[in-house]
Amino acid sequence: MKHELSADLNRYLANVAVEYVKLHNLHWNVVGSSFKQVHEYLETLYDGFAGVMDTVAELLKIHDASPLASMKDYLAAATLQELDSAELPAVEALAVVRGDLLVLKAQAEEIRVGAEETGMYDVASAMEDQLTDYNKTLWFLRAMGK
Repeated sequence: MKHELSADLNRYLANVAVEYVKLHNLHWNVVGSSFKQVHEYLETLYDGFAGVMDTVAELLKIHDASPLASMKDYLAAATLQELDSAELPAVEALAVVRGDLLVLKAQAEEIRVGAEETGMYDVASAMEDQLTDYNKTLWFLRAMGK
């Protein structure tokens, strides 16, 4: 695997890990009249991100690259920011998630293109699957935010 692609995958992995923790934070701290629905939905999202982390780490290992695997490394490589632990109204929580998913979607698109150009079709395919999931989740978030 080219160094640039492994660096991109590790940066993506770091952002996914930050998002995984951030989703837990939001899940525990969301408030408002739609608390129950948003609380439960955020749980489904972080459960899904656990699988994304595993997929990306395994892709790196398959191609003889080392995945980042500590919070220290994730925070150093991530472009997504952590969120303070505080109550957040449901509408604001959904907006935070939507913004983060747009960043992750853009990263997955860039990785897919780079992987395809270098013949890493398993990586490209994995990113296509994740792009499909991002599109569906972003649609849900738009609908929930109306």
